[in-house]
Amino acid sequence: MCSIAIKIPDEVLYDTKMTEEQANDFAKKSIALMLYTKNHISIGYSAQIAGMTEEEFINYLSNNGISIFNFDDEDEFLEEMNNA
Repeated sequence: MCSIAIKIPDEVLYDTKMTEEQANDFAKKSIALMLYTKNHISIGYSAQIAGMTEEEFINYLSNNGISIFNFDDEDEFLEEMNNA
């Protein structure tokens, strides 16, 4: 698995009242969310990046106002269902 390091100034963590662990979790979820909403990766891959189960990631999407049923065409929807 690939690891990516992000430098976040201590002031940002202080101002947001986040621990390093919370910032790491937030970054993983944000990347997974962006890649999923841009249709770059599936729910399964997004869940892996976010450190969640697929069900947890679907709930995370819902809590952030993102539908899993937002597809441009039927073929895209069927492909996603086959990959789930």
